[in-house]
Amino acid sequence: MKPRSCACSAHVRRGLAALVLCVPLVSWASLPGTVPKANAEPADAATASAPQATTAAATRTTFAVPPQRPRPSRAEVKAMIPAVAQRHGVEVALVQAVVAAESNYDAHAISRAGAIGLMQLMPPTAADYGVVSVDDLFDPKINLDTGTRHLKRLLRKYDNDYGRVIMAYNAGEGVVDRTNSQVTYRETLNYTEAVINFYRRNGGTQPTQAALNQVHALRGTRNLGDARRLMKRYLDPSLLSLKVKPSLDLHRLNPALHDAGPESRPMFELGSQRWP
Repeated sequence: MKPRSCACSAHVRRGLAALVLCVPLVSWASLPGTVPKANAEPADAATASAPQATTAAATRTTFAVPPQRPRPSRAEVKAMIPAVAQRHGVEVALVQAVVAAESNYDAHAISRAGAIGLMQLMPPTAADYGVVSVDDLFDPKINLDTGTRHLKRLLRKYDNDYGRVIMAYNAGEGVVDRTNSQVTYRETLNYTEAVINFYRRNGGTQPTQAALNQVHALRGTRNLGDARRLMKRYLDPSLLSLKVKPSLDLHRLNPALHDAGPESRPMFELGSQRWP
């Protein structure tokens, strides 16, 4: 029996060894919910697998990369704006307001949507004005010039209606046109209000109170729409068929005569069936 046992044990050991060789190696850093070590190699390192490196490269190319040169200060950007605004016939206060709301004077700003620079221009929009290089949009002068030209075109299209111009700059002309300027996007409403406030603070002279009033009205419309959607989604329709049945006689339904205490009964009871 002993030799048989040894042969069986050797067979089991060979099977376990084969099983171990078949199990893929897994690093702790690759498991969900774990924190990689400080000295762990990045995903795009040469030792990473090809699919990981390809995914990392695709992610990196999705967004523009700010240049290594120093970004201009707020004072330097403000000094550039008057000449650009005058060249294109746009009010200086409006350009300043858009820059403040869009990037807070950060020439290297990049939004999650891919908008770039001081006036947060999308590459397709900039291409309409002949700026096809994404790197050029980080140049403050090119960015200001392109964004101001876009503002000028919107001013001509909407007859200097600052409310519609600002909404179109944020949400796009198509949205403004399709909704007849009744844009209810929360981001656009907040943005329009912020730009108008910056514009007034910078000494803007064009009438903007009507645009602010429209923003407040549209915000109320949006809130009402949100409430309706929430009711439609979460309200139990069966609650609408509840019936109220008095549990006391008419004399006792007077709150002044209703006895309070552990022995008291509720004045009304709710039920889902029709009461006789």
